Amino acid sequence: MGDYTITFARAARKEIENLNATLINKIFPKIEALVNEPRPRGCKKLHGEENLWRIRVGDYRVVYAIYDEKQLIDIIAVRHRSEAYK
Repeated sequence: MGDYTITFARAARKEIENLNATLINKIFPKIEALVNEPRPRGCKKLHGEENLWRIRVGDYRVVYAIYDEKQLIDIIAVRHRSEAYK
């Protein structure tokens, strides 16, 4: 399996910009690790969605889509768990 490219939806980019530096430093390494392993241990496929997955980073959830044929990961949302699935 080769390296995947990571893109950010505009909404996800705004959500990340609004986080404090401590949270960003916890979340970004997890996102960057998706390049080599798009389905890491502990990730979950979201029910009712064709290719949406999520990883947990503390109280935050990173929701992303995996496009294997394009070797692409699109970060959809980075939200607190209470807001992640709305």
